[in-house]
Parts: sequence; C-alpha cells; structure tokens
Amino acid sequence: MDIAATSSAFSQAALMQAVSLRVMDMAQTQAQQQGDNLAQMMASVQPHIGRQLDIKV
Repeated sequence: MDIAATSSAFSQAALMQAVSLRVMDMAQTQAQQQGDNLAQMMASVQPHIGRQLDIKV
C-alpha cells in the first residue's frame, strides 16, 4: 500500500468514527428527551382517575 492509499484509508476510518459518534450522540439526546417527557407525563397523572369502573348490564 502506498502512502496516499494509507492516508486515504485512515481519513475514511476517522470520518466513519466521527459520524458514528455523532449518530450515537443524537440517539442519546433523543433518549434523554423521551425520558424527560415520560417523567413529566408520569408526574402529571391524576391517581384518582380510573380507579372505579361503572358498568350497567
């Protein structure tokens, strides 16, 4: 392998790693947002709603 091919291979590997880290960061951010939204939704639950079911047959 010559120097140009080696340099190109290293550059491509570095780019792939940078893209992979960026995608992982995006996924982590999205998971954090979903967790925050879930926690907010759970905090707003009204526990008295849904305890009784009125049914007439």
